Amino acid sequence: MRGFRWPPPPDGGPRTWGPGPGAPRTGRPALPEPETELVTTPHGVRLEQLVTGVGAPATVFAHGLGNGIATTRPFGSGVAGRKVFFQFRGHGRSDAPPGPWSYLDLARDLRAVADLGGATRAFGASLGAGALCRLLAESPERFERLVFFLPAALDRPRGQVARDRIADLVDAVGSGDASAVADVVAVELPPAVRNTPAGWAYLRQRLDQLLRDGLAAGLAGLPDQAPLDDRAELAAVDAPALVLACMGDELHPVEVAEQLAAALPRATLHVYDRPGVLWSERADLRERISTFLNG
Repeated sequence: MRGFRWPPPPDGGPRTWGPGPGAPRTGRPALPEPETELVTTPHGVRLEQLVTGVGAPATVFAHGLGNGIATTRPFGSGVAGRKVFFQFRGHGRSDAPPGPWSYLDLARDLRAVADLGGATRAFGASLGAGALCRLLAESPERFERLVFFLPAALDRPRGQVARDRIADLVDAVGSGDASAVADVVAVELPPAVRNTPAGWAYLRQRLDQLLRDGLAAGLAGLPDQAPLDDRAELAAVDAPALVLACMGDELHPVEVAEQLAAALPRATLHVYDRPGVLWSERADLRERISTFLNG
């Protein structure tokens, strides 16, 4: 793949695909990926996980659809204690049992990893936020503190834009065509970032992971489902919760975050004024998450 040329690199940026002199010039060498492990869950699905940090409390981090351990690790950078990152079924090296799959299946994955790791706090991003909602509907007392980042669906399925985007990603990854995958993944980047060394480095990391590990076809049906039948199922959750959203994000409407914050008895909602907060508000985002979870 060293001849790969999409997208055109910025001046002074990478000119080829792969490691070497053409790698993104970020001022520091790329860190090797940490070694993960496969754990067997009580429901028979092996899941890939990474545990970092020491001591109590333990926090479990649930990623979004098509993402994984690498994209959730930054959220835990300032969080005290042990941090348990994992890959849902159909992602990374985790098993992909026969489908179709539901949010109940994802909630079982999340619960198993949390139980095995002794996690008392939970973070869920997008799809992971939906799985966390489903788990809480079944066991409202399970966690002591909760963070929901960009919740995508609550008691209604995701919108058509999200469904199309996810279907395009699953199809592109299934084709093995790096250019097709890059076309879909590049939309995740704010326009101002796409032609920068940092944007190229992000794109390269995502392509490496997706083309290496793939995405199970069973994930394609999840956008047509809702995590809950009724958001009122969350009324019994007594744990403090932080709900984070941003304006202008088509895949994660602010309305969903507002509904979730209203449904949780002890929730605090914070809405950023523009999308792409991982790029424009990273320090503030990390501070809010760590301050809340460390409280």
